[in-house]
Amino acid sequence: MFESVTRFWRKDPAGQGLASGTDVPDLSALPTQPAFRPRIGLALGGGSARGWAHIGVLKALRDGGIEVDVVAGTSIGAVVGGCWLGGRIEELEAFARSITKRRMIGLMDFSLSGSGLIGGNRLGGLLSEQFGDTRVEDLPRAFTAVATELGTGHEIWLSTGRLTDAMRASYALPGIFTPVRVGGRWLVDGALVNPVPVSVTRALGARLVIAVNLGIDTFGRGTVIHHHLPPSPVDHLPDAIEPPSRTKPSWLRTVVGGTSDLPGIPGVMMEAFNIIQDRITRARLAGDPPDVMIGPRLGKVGLFDFHRAAEAIEAGYEGAHRQIGEIRELVAALTL
Repeated sequence: MFESVTRFWRKDPAGQGLASGTDVPDLSALPTQPAFRPRIGLALGGGSARGWAHIGVLKALRDGGIEVDVVAGTSIGAVVGGCWLGGRIEELEAFARSITKRRMIGLMDFSLSGSGLIGGNRLGGLLSEQFGDTRVEDLPRAFTAVATELGTGHEIWLSTGRLTDAMRASYALPGIFTPVRVGGRWLVDGALVNPVPVSVTRALGARLVIAVNLGIDTFGRGTVIHHHLPPSPVDHLPDAIEPPSRTKPSWLRTVVGGTSDLPGIPGVMMEAFNIIQDRITRARLAGDPPDVMIGPRLGKVGLFDFHRAAEAIEAGYEGAHRQIGEIRELVAALTL
């Protein structure tokens, strides 16, 4: 059983001198047991165009030698996480960096007759071209995309099935994108219930959880402002407001893009959704905080600024790079 044996001498219990001992194993000859590091989970939060920062985060973790075992993503976090595990992160980065304002509009299949302003078929088609019928359970690491079920508000964890369906359901922003039917359920954006899915990674067995919060630098949203403005001399609306003429070429542009005084429908919905997501994120992270929080400083990168990928990716890299030392320390402390 053991490679070597040594003679062991001990005093007899009565203290009468030395007695011959028995053969016992030489502990120095035992093989060294390998160290077991903690299972690391990565929670990629939602944030629309700001989510390009996740690409930079993944690059920084790679360069820092941090190996992730479990990935959970919400909305754009599910897209980046799925593309990374599916081996298409470089293609996604090239696509993101190539986006201009004009190209972004071309990718939007606007429709005023469905359950969303954007059908999502063009963007979904791009994902299908890359992944085909690839299934979530076939990915090299555990992956879950978070979505919300319409009607019940249930938080749905998509850890099986077509990868493209899981990603599309997770980013289907209500009112903007058409809901996605998966497994008999109509699903929309997971940020309605779990914007930064720390709890998902823990449920999947992660001992050390790294979270990426894309809204960490949106200051002032958690405050209450008392109304101190004097009453307006005009406290009622006119009896009638002339609606925009549908015959004018600028009608759709006004509805979608808004005017200098009033944002368009998508802008109102996105900003309202951003407020809701921020409040939910604060509440959920207060109750279940991650072990390491990465907060890219995205500054003025807006939810619709998909053309600013280079800036967002750089911010993500810098934000994660600042935390590499702390992550290494925690891994070492939890390694057996």
